Formats: sequence, C-alpha cells, structure tokens
Amino acid sequence: MNDCVFKLHSTLELPLEDLHEFLDDPPLPEELESIDLTRRNNTLIVSAVADDDSLSKYTPTAQLKASVTENRVYEEPPEEQKPPAGGPRWGGPGEEDEMPPSELVEYACFKGDRETVLQNTAVQYAMFEVLRDIARIAEKGTLTAITARDGDLTATRIVDGEDRPASLEVVEDPSEGPAASKGVDWRNNEFIS
Repeated sequence: MNDCVFKLHSTLELPLEDLHEFLDDPPLPEELESIDLTRRNNTLIVSAVADDDSLSKYTPTAQLKASVTENRVYEEPPEEQKPPAGGPRWGGPGEEDEMPPSELVEYACFKGDRETVLQNTAVQYAMFEVLRDIARIAEKGTLTAITARDGDLTATRIVDGEDRPASLEVVEDPSEGPAASKGVDWRNNEFIS
C-alpha cells in the first residue's frame, strides 16, 4: 500500500508573513528535494519538487493551494463603551470617535477538502506532512485527515496550532457504527415528499 491521504478537511488561516518565514527553511520529508512557492493574484500555490529522479518532469507533483485575503488587525481591542443614561449619544460637539490603531494583514487560507487544498498524487503524503507542519503554526483553524503510512491508517486532528486526540473506526458496512446515526435518512424523511 502506498502512503496516501484518504480524507482531508482544512480551515487553516495564518498570516502570509508567517507562512513565508516557515517556507524559507521548512523541515522537508525525505521524498522532497524542495518546495516552490508561486502567487497568482489571490491564490498561493506551494508545489513539491520530488527527490525521486524516476518521476517524469511532466508528472504533476502534489501541491498545496491557499487563497490570500486581507484582514484588518487591531493592535488593541476596542473598549466597550456603554451609552450614557437617557439613551445613546451619537457624538456631541467636540467629540471624535477614535479608531484603535490597525493594519491590513494578508492571510493564507488553506480551506476546503482534499482536492481543493492538496492536489495531485505524486509525493502527496509528503506534502500532507508539510501541510501538517503549517497547521501547527497556524493562528486559527482546524486540520483533520485520515492517512495511510506503511500500511497503517492514522487520524490527524490539529486545532488552532495544537495536536488534538483523533481516532477512526473501520466498519464493514457504513450503516454500522456510531457515525451511522448522525446521517440523514433520505428515504424516510418527512420533509421530502
């Protein structure tokens, strides 16, 4: 069995500056020689350069895809102000509303399922390991995955940069097990005629 990624879901967000800093000298799996970073408008593509010479130069290697967004980051949270007794005042003479200092920060957002975030199959597991390392430095978001390495299935769950317990259950029939009762019974649904 080859090393592969069966399921993956990501909602990771981190400042683009932090991602660039990480990708300057990332810990690479042995299957990767290096990684290339390309930005096209608001799309960021992190491509694998395989260490395997047997791969054709025309074989598309795995890549991570992220969207780039701008978010306003405030240096200090605005203080809650209660309106004076008698109702709200909308700025009297001599009063100016001061906005707290802020700046626009670009964020890399790795959001979606496997085909959206992790594309192509050559050295796919190695690029998943890079994504897992990115998840550990991400400010917010979740990475969940089911992977196979050397024939062993592994569940991964990282929330807001911290590894969390994860498990998986293999059942012969998908209608068995604890997840079976969480689905929608489309055949006997009273809302569908």
